[in-house]
Amino acid sequence: MRTRDSNKEEIVKQKAIELLVEKGIEGFSMNRLAKESGVSVATLYIYYSDKDDLIKKIGIEIGHSFFSEMGKDFSPTMPFKEGLRKQWENRSRFALKHPLNVACWELLSHSSYRDFILEESLSDFKIIMGSFFKNAIDKKELIPVSVEVFWSIAYGPLYSLLRFENEGKNFGGGPFKLTQEISEEAFELVIKALTP
Repeated sequence: MRTRDSNKEEIVKQKAIELLVEKGIEGFSMNRLAKESGVSVATLYIYYSDKDDLIKKIGIEIGHSFFSEMGKDFSPTMPFKEGLRKQWENRSRFALKHPLNVACWELLSHSSYRDFILEESLSDFKIIMGSFFKNAIDKKELIPVSVEVFWSIAYGPLYSLLRFENEGKNFGGGPFKLTQEISEEAFELVIKALTP
């Protein structure tokens, strides 16, 4: 029986993320992954039982990394503005440091793998954010809105700015760089929209 090689496994994971982002789920294959990773197809089956297993494990790993980063220096008992600012900082840091992982997460979270991956990677963070949301409403620091409206207003502007940053272009096609000033301007508008 062949043994696992952690270096090869990391190469395989990184190449899988790159291929998923580049080719999409339908264009992704174990044969192509093996070729791009410089390993045999048989080697892939040491790490994963099949394509679905590989995609699920990669999605869960990205999810765990992402939600772990979101929890850094964050508490659900924080004042609303302070907690939301920490979420913006954490989300920005992760997205800027790991753009391919974020693109892969986006792809997988809009696919048939979504429910499985979210269930396996989101549960603890969902409880923490639910408490933060409820605490903010109870303390009258946040206007009562649905979770979906909250998420859209609280994070939609951030993710749009991060997309512009990732593409390096503004809405009109000119150059764009996400600065602290731009981020702060957007954040203050979000606070204005969500607080009494």
